[in-house]
Amino acid sequence: MATVQERVGILETKVDGLTEKIDDIRTDVKESHEDIKTQLKTMYDASCTQHAELATKIKDLEGFKMKWTYMVLGGVAVLGWVSGHIDSISNFLK
Repeated sequence: MATVQERVGILETKVDGLTEKIDDIRTDVKESHEDIKTQLKTMYDASCTQHAELATKIKDLEGFKMKWTYMVLGGVAVLGWVSGHIDSISNFLK
């Protein structure tokens, strides 16, 4: 049967092995953390760029829509005024 000293020696060896493994895991976690942090930064930058592009496109589309809306409504107003005053216009052109 093993003595207490032998058992303690074996346990100390196992604890040293576990400590080394834990240190390795910590190192791996730190490296993974840095990699993930870098990837998230890259994704964030890409997302910001895409949102800026979409905001520009939306602004351009809204401007285009408003321009043509006012042009069409102005044309309808002119046609309405001309159709309401067609007699005056025809007398003026004679």
